[in-house]
Amino acid sequence: MESYSGVLKIFTIPCFIPPIFTGCHIFISSHFIILLMFLQFNTEEERNAMINKKHALIEEQTSPLQRIMWIYNIDEPQRRTFENNICAFHIGNGYFLSVAHNLRVQTGFYRSIDEDLYKNELFPKLDGSQSRLLDTHYFTDPYTHKRYLNSADPANLQAIAGVLKQKRFDTRWVTLAQKKICDPYLVFQFKNDAFYNDTSLFKYFGENLRLYDNDAHKYTFLAEVELVNAFYSADIALYKMVNAPQELISKIPSVDLDFKFLDEPDDALYCLQSSPNGPAGRLLNKAQVEGMLDHFGIFPDDIGGNYIFEGFRYLVKGYFRFGSSGAPYFVYDAERGKFVVNAIQSEASGIQLSIKNDKEGNFQYVNAIASPLYIVKDELKKFIGP
Repeated sequence: MESYSGVLKIFTIPCFIPPIFTGCHIFISSHFIILLMFLQFNTEEERNAMINKKHALIEEQTSPLQRIMWIYNIDEPQRRTFENNICAFHIGNGYFLSVAHNLRVQTGFYRSIDEDLYKNELFPKLDGSQSRLLDTHYFTDPYTHKRYLNSADPANLQAIAGVLKQKRFDTRWVTLAQKKICDPYLVFQFKNDAFYNDTSLFKYFGENLRLYDNDAHKYTFLAEVELVNAFYSADIALYKMVNAPQELISKIPSVDLDFKFLDEPDDALYCLQSSPNGPAGRLLNKAQVEGMLDHFGIFPDDIGGNYIFEGFRYLVKGYFRFGSSGAPYFVYDAERGKFVVNAIQSEASGIQLSIKNDKEGNFQYVNAIASPLYIVKDELKKFIGP
């Protein structure tokens, strides 16, 4: 139940209320009547204000929630592909927070690769049959000096992934970005063809950084980011926009951070994530802290070595979709009069709903594990300041 605060102006007019029931005399001071009148007015006023603040979290022009995707061939629209979709949110000055667990996942194969990188780092590891396999399924463009994948057959992709894994060629997303095989970009989408209703900002987006999403019917703007630091044990990652002037950054809505650790089950959380049926649109749903964990989990990484998820977490109950990782959890700060971010969606819990005892194809989880910002407070402030 949400609480409301406000100043009540009470006017007193002595009065006598006739008996309501036969044989029962009830004296009610007008203090009480006027109090109820003003309480109802203020509650309704605050309720509307709260609704507007919630609307601002999901509306495309005011929401801090965006997505980060890894993009191959950003300057080649006909060959451009989008991968590794993750939620992220703006915390000001071009900094974005998300999760870290997607960074060290291996994609298995690459969509394209620079010819020099292929010859110097991969080719020397291959035997004759392996080299022929890759030559069969990648063609070289003499103008771009890249090799491009020319097969979508699952069996071929599996064979390529098997070779790369055997030769321990690093296809983790964090490495693909470091080697400039593909790069992370923020994906902004709007109903109208203007960046936050400002067409003057077009000058900061080359023609390859603007496109129209035919499926979503959205105008899309791409802005490059780089990984600042990954707090792997906490499952939190910090990114920063690059090659972006302050004029553009200042247009992007942001949210303040809250470093309190919530320890009461009735503390109200709101999870802001993508709409249930796709990455476009936003969903704000109420969640509940059901408990706390001193978490421990092992994340597999064949290349860099396994690492451990550990530290304090919330066990949260609510609705969580696949692709909700990196979604912010808000609490309402009455003193500041606004929503602030307290935690980040990390993992969907292993307790899954079932339909007729069949979990296949049922993607709704009733519980999740969230990383409170409390656990990276000191490390985070080293990068973004107090």
